[in-house]
Amino acid sequence: MKMLLLNSWGTHPLLRPSLSHANLIQRYRPPLRLKKRRGRGLLSCSLHQFARSMEGEQRPATAEEEGEGVPSMKLLFVEMGVGYDQHGQDITTAAMRACRDAISSNSIPAFRRGSIPGVNSDQMKLVIKLGVPRSTQHLLDIERVKSVFPYGEIIKVEVVDGGMICSSGVYLEAMGDKNDDCYIVNAAIYVGY
Repeated sequence: MKMLLLNSWGTHPLLRPSLSHANLIQRYRPPLRLKKRRGRGLLSCSLHQFARSMEGEQRPATAEEEGEGVPSMKLLFVEMGVGYDQHGQDITTAAMRACRDAISSNSIPAFRRGSIPGVNSDQMKLVIKLGVPRSTQHLLDIERVKSVFPYGEIIKVEVVDGGMICSSGVYLEAMGDKNDDCYIVNAAIYVGY
């Protein structure tokens, strides 16, 4: 059987696109050995080959892995969001906005309609993981952040180094600014039962 050796873009190495930051990262992945499928002209690889090619890269924690940041629960999905506070320099406001952003585009009818036998909204569990700039973590009001969630038992709130402090480009004393810093927080909300 004839094998093609392609890079992670699915092209011959000489035909690779110009190197951006993302491409530089991908450039050092081991190549996948792809098989040409008969009659279809499509390329495929086994799941094991793909997994091996991704070894060494960071992967998200799963709910079943203790000590990885997510307590053991039956994980249904993960919601992600970003929050900003451009004026007033309040890291809690940025964290609350990140959590609202994470949950604002989702509906969870499975908990209300009995789609999961024996499980209702009273059994919903949430794990909140926030990426917050280290220098502001001591200012974070966890209780205010928890108030964003209308239902579900919050079983853990984890704060990790992350987010960003950057210039908003403007200082408005009338809006409570102490300087022109903009606080950015990332949120991952793990939902399960």
